Amino acid sequence: MTIRRRTVDGIFEEGSDMNIHPHRLVTGIAAILATGMLMASSACGTGGGSQSEQPSAKEPTGPITVVASINQWGSLAEQIGGTDVNVTSILSSTNVDAHDFEPKTSDVAKLQKAQIIVSNGAGYDSWATKSVGRNSTIVSAAETVGAMEGDNPHLWFSKDARNGMATELTEAFSKALPAKKKAFQSRLKAWQKEEKAIEKSMGEFAANHKNATYGATEAVAYYLMSDMGFQDDTPKGFARSAASGGEPAPADLQEFQSLIESQGISVLVNNTQESSDATNMLTGTAGRAGVPVFDVSEQMPQAYTTLTDWIADLVARLDKTVSPAIIDDSDESGSSDGKDGASAKNDAGNSADDKSDTGAGSSN
Repeated sequence: MTIRRRTVDGIFEEGSDMNIHPHRLVTGIAAILATGMLMASSACGTGGGSQSEQPSAKEPTGPITVVASINQWGSLAEQIGGTDVNVTSILSSTNVDAHDFEPKTSDVAKLQKAQIIVSNGAGYDSWATKSVGRNSTIVSAAETVGAMEGDNPHLWFSKDARNGMATELTEAFSKALPAKKKAFQSRLKAWQKEEKAIEKSMGEFAANHKNATYGATEAVAYYLMSDMGFQDDTPKGFARSAASGGEPAPADLQEFQSLIESQGISVLVNNTQESSDATNMLTGTAGRAGVPVFDVSEQMPQAYTTLTDWIADLVARLDKTVSPAIIDDSDESGSSDGKDGASAKNDAGNSADDKSDTGAGSSN
């Protein structure tokens, strides 16, 4: 007589019942039960259900370490991040030119330890992204708006760049600190409200000054002037030499002086961080011709705590500087003694709060 029996591995085989020992049968059954229990235990341990005992990833805590190349973008990071970020700006002085800046060892160390690096890009602060930590995230203004090296790098004066950076910073902060996402989004909305107020003022100026033109000793405020509806009438030869950092040709300088003397522009924009004999000659000519001079720096002056405050003040000062000159010109009552131009320059250079280092301050 033969029977079919199941082995330990679950395979049936045929054999004589005479070959089945009671002890072996019990042992086989026990082994089968043990194997089943082991498989069930393993399934409970590796499943995705609530019974899993796998430790969850540790939730990141703040504040987020943020290092900005320049204080313009650093201040925006502080507005969006609030108390949930710790921001350090490498450049914060109007006496330092970012184009020629060489970071110190301590600056490099800060950049390497940063969780998020905020840079301008477009060749303005290339040093900021040369020393990046393995886990650092870079938020670049140039990448936000598609600007490349060779384009005008003064992006903080652009409303498009400011809006883009505010959004990018909100997303970067939310990813680094998910628990504070709602707080970051709330601050973004508050910032957007302030920015919209500035853009409204710009739009009103443009509507009321449809024929406003300007010349610039250097294209620092190109985006600001464009957003306010100004037409750039800077002589091309002079503009090219200024962009390359060289001295203008005598003929180009003479062409610019003639434009100013004939009051062919509404205002002369002067970069106080790029002073030279040529720029001094042009501002002097403007003063004698009654053309307002509007001084502006590249770095945000320390008298301001936020980028929006600085931009709003520049817009208001520019309106105050240009409007009287345009009104006088329309009434054919322009002055040729230089007093109106000098007065406008003083208005643009000093605020009621004595912000002499405001970016609309006196030339260095």
